[in-house]
Amino acid sequence: MSGASSANADFSPPTAPTATASANTNIALIKYWGKVDEALAIPATSSLSLTLEGTRTTTSVSFDGGAGTADSVTINGSSPTGAELARVSRFLDLVRSRSGVCAPATVISRASVPLAAGLASSAAGFAALAAAASHAAGMNLDDRALSQLARRGSGSATRSVFGGLVLWNAGHDDASSYAEPVACAMDLAMVVVVLSERYKPISSTRAMRATMVTSPLFPAWVEASEEDLQVALEAVQAGDLERLGEVVEGNALGMHAAMMAARPGIVYWLPQTIATLHAIRAMREEGLPVWATIDAGPNVKALTEGARAEQVAAALRDRLPGTTVSVRRPGGGVRIEEGS
Repeated sequence: MSGASSANADFSPPTAPTATASANTNIALIKYWGKVDEALAIPATSSLSLTLEGTRTTTSVSFDGGAGTADSVTINGSSPTGAELARVSRFLDLVRSRSGVCAPATVISRASVPLAAGLASSAAGFAALAAAASHAAGMNLDDRALSQLARRGSGSATRSVFGGLVLWNAGHDDASSYAEPVACAMDLAMVVVVLSERYKPISSTRAMRATMVTSPLFPAWVEASEEDLQVALEAVQAGDLERLGEVVEGNALGMHAAMMAARPGIVYWLPQTIATLHAIRAMREEGLPVWATIDAGPNVKALTEGARAEQVAAALRDRLPGTTVSVRRPGGGVRIEEGS
């Protein structure tokens, strides 16, 4: 008995492993807008995106909670509540159900871009969370499986699993909806014009639902988007930046037109958004290769060639004094950080 007591006194239970992963945001060139299956996050259309360097969200996860405790989540030093916390916990429940892990999780995440401001923060956030949580839970996922898992947290997160140019195949079920990299020899860059870092007045999920249900333009946008994707892929293969830029700008404006036609209309744009669109058009008429795209928010991203990116950024700063303008080159996909 005394020997057993001594052994128990010296025993320490193993510590749950912590995994840390990071992912960059991506900007859709051919947009994703609307889900045909919200539970599985199956999109209405396939999409094409560019993953951007220097926009990483880094997330650490360990399944170390005791029985009866809840998930502990910290994002940028604050603890989310309500719907935001529930969204993370639902995703962790999916990881737990697939891995057999039962313990609550501790999640610590820090983003390098503003949240909920149209800069695809949720894409990087859930791609990093998917990689860290699956790794901490002992799951060994290949890239396709990881993109399928990340999709369940945020649709666009499926694309942030990969670097560079990425195609998200819409599919029709969980197995057929996934992202994959697209070979691209073009020298692409994005110039990001931040006009507002405030939270969006209506979430992307709510706006998608409203657009699909009430906008008379949505079916036409879906049909046009399928054609836009084929044109974009052909332009990439041919190395035709002008053709790519034209279809990228048109696709974004079409998506926002469908939103504005919803009942009631969904308008993310600010007066500065329109001013930026006019500035980009004027710059293009003056010979600069630059085309606009806008996600769900007021901020504008300008597609251009890498060799002219700093020139485009300087021109935008001159035309839009007081705005934050930065150049983003193509970035890498998800990575598991050293020590995980």
